[in-house]
Amino acid sequence: MSDLDCYAHVAARGDVLGVGIGAQPTEWVDRLGTDYVDDADGGLLRRDYGLVELSFQEENGAWPCFGISVQVHRLRWDTESAVPAPLRTAYGDFAPRRPFENLVAAITGLGCSVEPDDDGTATDFRRYRVPESGVRILVRVDAATHGPTGDVWSLSVSPAWWHETG
Repeated sequence: MSDLDCYAHVAARGDVLGVGIGAQPTEWVDRLGTDYVDDADGGLLRRDYGLVELSFQEENGAWPCFGISVQVHRLRWDTESAVPAPLRTAYGDFAPRRPFENLVAAITGLGCSVEPDDDGTATDFRRYRVPESGVRILVRVDAATHGPTGDVWSLSVSPAWWHETG
């Protein structure tokens, strides 16, 4: 298994190590560990594991996850501490960058497709969608502002996208 397998799994299934939208913070600790930073503001909680960033909202005493973001671009500066240990155990070393074309091949290898999902307003990024999971993929296209073109910037899962397919 490789980091590419990790990203393809997230893109095709909308979860990280089997945990996804609706999961409580303790479920994420059980899968990704305790090496994170929380940023709470009222009824919202952002949990940052480095590579993986989660969003929770308080609902009647529970804290269901409503957003999952895999911030691939963060690995340009730190491929060691930015990757939670359970992900490293499951997938091995993570590369500092991941070309979009490689991710597309891995996603289609899992039986899913990738389609453009741009709104036409961004000039430095392009957005794509995996219809089978609803996951969005952001790809750099402007080297002047964000580094090499064609690299995956992030993968995002939200409840609206997840409920469309999940």
